[in-house]
Amino acid sequence: MNTFRQFAQHAVSLPATTGWYLADLGEARGKQELYTHQAPQKLKVLREHALIESAVSSNRIEGVEIEQSRIGTVIFGQSLLRDRDEEEVRGYRDALRLIHAQGRELLLDEVTILRLHTLSRGSLGDAGQYKQRDSDIIQRYPDGSSRVRFKTVPAAATPHALNELLTEWAECLTARTIHPLIALAAFNLDFLCIHPFRDGNGRVSRLLLLLQSYQLGYEVGRYISLERLIEQHKERYYETLEHSSQGWHEARHDPWPYINFVLYILKLASQEFEQRVGQTASPRGSKSELITAAIAASPASITLQDLLKACPGASPDLIRKTLSKLQRAGELECQGRGPGAIWKKKENSQKRGKKSGN
Repeated sequence: MNTFRQFAQHAVSLPATTGWYLADLGEARGKQELYTHQAPQKLKVLREHALIESAVSSNRIEGVEIEQSRIGTVIFGQSLLRDRDEEEVRGYRDALRLIHAQGRELLLDEVTILRLHTLSRGSLGDAGQYKQRDSDIIQRYPDGSSRVRFKTVPAAATPHALNELLTEWAECLTARTIHPLIALAAFNLDFLCIHPFRDGNGRVSRLLLLLQSYQLGYEVGRYISLERLIEQHKERYYETLEHSSQGWHEARHDPWPYINFVLYILKLASQEFEQRVGQTASPRGSKSELITAAIAASPASITLQDLLKACPGASPDLIRKTLSKLQRAGELECQGRGPGAIWKKKENSQKRGKKSGN
C-alpha cells in the first residue's frame, strides 16, 4: 500500500545492489526449469525436506516449537496432536501443501489470505479473522523493559488497507510499472506494516512470499525452505524490517533495505538449490547428503543440536552416523562427549568449503 504509493508518486531509482540481485535471480530462473526436468527423482527428498523445514522454521521464528522426536509425526502423520503448538505446525503444513498444489491457480485475494491464516493458525481461536483491537509491534528486552517498534494500521482500517494493497499488487503486475520481484518484496513489507491479524502475521507473510514467488515463475521454494533461510538470518530480517517501516505511514520510508533482504533470501535459495541438485546423486542416502551439506554451510564448528535444527527431518542417529563418517574421513574432529560435543572442521575441509561457496 504505502510502498506502492511511494513508487507511484516518485520515479523509482533502482539501487545498484537491487539490480545485481535481479540479474542473478533472472539467471537462476532460467536454470530452474533445466534442473527440475533433468533430475525429477532427485527432487522428491528436497521437497519433503523443504516442507518439514518450512513448517518448523516459520513457527519457530514466532516462538512456536515442538519436540524434535515429534516432527515427523506432526508433519507426515495422522495421529492426534498433543498441544496447540503441534496444531499450528501441522496447520502451516496444510497451508504449504495448498500452495504447492495450487500455487499457480490460487487467486491472491482477501479470501485466500484469510484461508492461509486459518490454516497456519491450526483453525484455532481467531484464525481467519482480522484483529479486533489496535495492536502495535512491541519489542521486549531481557531486563523486562519494552518499546513500541512500530504502530500498525488501526483495526478499523485494516480490511480497507489490505484490499487496497491487493488492488495495487494486481495493477502493478498488469502495468509492469516496476519489476515483479520488487513488487513482491514491497507487498511483503506493506503486509507486515498493515499487520492485519492479532497473531500469525509473520507466518502468513512468509506463505504469501512463497505463493507470489510461484505465481511469478520462481518455484525454488518448493525445494529449498525460504522460511529456514529467513530464520537463519533472523537478525537481519528484523533489522531491515524496522529500518524500512520507519516513516511508512507517511509514505516517506526507505523500502530498499527490506526489499533487498527478500531478494537476498531468494538468491540464497536459488544458489542452494543448484548446489543440492548436484549433490543429491540419488534418492537413497539423500538425507545423509543434506546433513553433509548443512555441515559444509556451517561455521568452523557445529553441534548435534545445531544440525537437528538445520535438518529437522533427520533423526539424531543418522546425524551421529554422518558425523562419525566425516570424522573417519578426516573432515571433522570431535571435542567433548555426548549431545553437547563440538564437531570442528579440519583446516583442509574449511578451505574446500570456502572454494565451493565462491
